[in-house]
Amino acid sequence: MTAHVVILGGGPAGCTVALGLVGLGYSVTLIQRPRPFAAIEGMSERALQGLAHAGFEIALTVPEAPSPRQVAWNSAISSANVERLVERRTFDQALLQDVATQGVSVIDAQVKELQPIATGYRVTWLTHRGIASLDADFVVEARGRTAPGAGAVTARGPSSVTLLQRLQGASGPAASAALSLPDGWAWLARRPGGECHVQITLDPTATRLPPRHAMADWMSTRLTNLAEQAPALTEPFLGHTKPSDTPRARGSTSILQGDCVGSRYLRVGDAAMAVDPLSGNGIFQSLSSALQAPAVINTLLRYPSRELLAREFHQSRLDGLFYRFARIGRDFYAQELQWAEHPFWKARSHWPDAEPLHREVTPDQVHIARRPVVAEGEIHEAEVVVTPDEPLGLWHLNGVYLAPLLRRLRATPDLPAERVIADALGDRVPDDAPRKLALWMRQQGWKT
Repeated sequence: MTAHVVILGGGPAGCTVALGLVGLGYSVTLIQRPRPFAAIEGMSERALQGLAHAGFEIALTVPEAPSPRQVAWNSAISSANVERLVERRTFDQALLQDVATQGVSVIDAQVKELQPIATGYRVTWLTHRGIASLDADFVVEARGRTAPGAGAVTARGPSSVTLLQRLQGASGPAASAALSLPDGWAWLARRPGGECHVQITLDPTATRLPPRHAMADWMSTRLTNLAEQAPALTEPFLGHTKPSDTPRARGSTSILQGDCVGSRYLRVGDAAMAVDPLSGNGIFQSLSSALQAPAVINTLLRYPSRELLAREFHQSRLDGLFYRFARIGRDFYAQELQWAEHPFWKARSHWPDAEPLHREVTPDQVHIARRPVVAEGEIHEAEVVVTPDEPLGLWHLNGVYLAPLLRRLRATPDLPAERVIADALGDRVPDDAPRKLALWMRQQGWKT
């Protein structure tokens, strides 16, 4: 009998898991209530590549063409980057069309209750006719920051809130900008039709926010101050515009949930690890935690003897991703020195720790260990190469298994690495592959 998986939430993470499970032969139901407000986000090329790898087609047509992004940080302005703007309600609808086209049953509803039963979970939701329910062999929690907590929170960053304001102005080319403020930072975006979006991230413990009834006036004053601080940078987004919606506030504190996987449930996306908006592209971060989740679920359902291995894989991957993204944000915050002593900047430039984003590696720190890996839609245990910079281990590179190769190199230290690699791989790889692989190993600190 085919196991039935229910996914709660239809954003990038939930839909990515849905497509992966359908590909593995599962019956999948996805329950999603559309987001109640419009929002624009920036999307990186890596996020688009991740969506394509996951099997999306319709959703790939929604993002705008690449547009310039200016960054005003630490009294300097950079125009080196681009990003693709995407309206999230349209994008989320395209994600749901993709999964429905590929066999996922999509229900537009608000989940009311999730109750454990002997065979999994009973999911109850509200409809216009009343209450409906179904029983699931497995449940995936993908409702983002609005998802009920998993229990103990493993890590929590400085308290953050992000304020959103939609504006309407004249038509113009798509563009975006980010700039630092004395008590936070702002991201601004404009779509070709003149729709503009302003996002201001602050620390509510350091900046006093107004009550809801006064938020519109308070936000208007903040936008005026923003325009005065950087008139040339903000004019395309704030000049000759009018608010088209009421301001909204949402929590944006970095949170890593504990207990994100069990024998019959799993958390992905912001429901598992929600990171600071400055740490990178939110859609890419959601995909990062979701792409390998179908293999974890497949192992938990079909191979219960490997449950601990599958759970270790998912939780350790979430932990690693969370701290990597958190350190990216920390280092970017630390670059802003104008207001380094302000509570907002001081807290974030030192969190989550003092560990470098990338560690220097020497050959004596490189070793071989057994770790969980993904192979053919399942979690297995295999030999990997572990380093201080890759604590979860590297299994293979472009199909070349690294642990046996490293062991062979260490057994013949007097021979040139290129020759050892060429002998080990034979004619399975292009002629220049041994040289490139030897160079890569030296760059990684595996060999001198």
